[in-house]
Amino acid sequence: GVLALQPGGRLCAPSCAPPAAMAFAAKSAISSAARVASVSNGAKATMAAKAPAGLSKFYGPDRGLWLGPFSPEPPAWLQGEYPGDYGWDACGFSTNPETFARYREQELMHARWAMLGLAGIISSETLAGVPWFKAGELMLQDGGLDYLGNPSLVHAQNVVATLLVEVLVMGAAEAFRAGGGPVPPFEGSMYPGGNFDPLGLGDDPDTLAELKVKEIKNGRLAMFACLGCFIQAIYTGEGPMANLAAHQANPWTVNGFAYFDKFSF
Repeated sequence: GVLALQPGGRLCAPSCAPPAAMAFAAKSAISSAARVASVSNGAKATMAAKAPAGLSKFYGPDRGLWLGPFSPEPPAWLQGEYPGDYGWDACGFSTNPETFARYREQELMHARWAMLGLAGIISSETLAGVPWFKAGELMLQDGGLDYLGNPSLVHAQNVVATLLVEVLVMGAAEAFRAGGGPVPPFEGSMYPGGNFDPLGLGDDPDTLAELKVKEIKNGRLAMFACLGCFIQAIYTGEGPMANLAAHQANPWTVNGFAYFDKFSF
C-alpha cells in the first residue's frame, strides 16, 4: 500500500492520505507499467489477444508450440507476440522484459551472422575448392588470395589491411543499425522499415510478420549447422562438402561413429 507522511512525522494509510499524494502514486505506477509494456513489446505495445487468421499458427494463443500437441502449457510471460515464440523457456531467460529484449536482439544478430557464415563455408569449398578454415592461409602464400580464384574480383595480400577494412565496414554497419545512421528513423533497429527498406519487405505488416518467423527459424537452424561444421573440422580436418561426399560414397563406414575414438581422455 501507499503510506503518506503527515505533519509531525505521523504515517497514515491510503484512506487518510492527501488526494494529491494518491494521484501521484497512481500516476507513477501507471507510468512504470507502461514502460515495462513498452520494452516487452519492442517499444510498441501492439500485443493482441488473437492474431490475424493467416498468422495464428505463428502468433497468439493458438500458435504452434515446441512439442506440438504434447507441449505443456507455455509460461505465462510468453504470450506469442514475438516471432519464433514456441512457448519454451526452461531457463527463464524471458521473465525480465528488458533482459528478454536484449536476448532477442542478440539471438537475431547471431542468427543472421550464422546464415551468412554458413553460406561462406559452403561457397568457399564448392566454388574455390578450399575448406573454410584454410581459406585465410591462402592470403599468406606467395601471390596472395584471389576471391573465388578470380584475381579480377578481390586480390588480398595484406592481412592488416584486410582486417582494417573489415573492422571499418562492419563497425559502420553496426553503428548504422544501432544508432540510425544518416537517414533515421527506422521502424525498429532490427527489421526493415522506415527509410531503409530497399526491397519493400515492410510494406505489408502481415507479410513482414511471417518473414520474421521464417528468418528466426532459418537462423536458429544455421547456428546449429555452423556448430556442426566447427565440430566436423576439428574431428575430420575437412570441410562439410568433403565430409558429405565421403559419407555418400560409403555411408556405413564414413559416419559419426567412425570418429568416436579420435580423441582419448
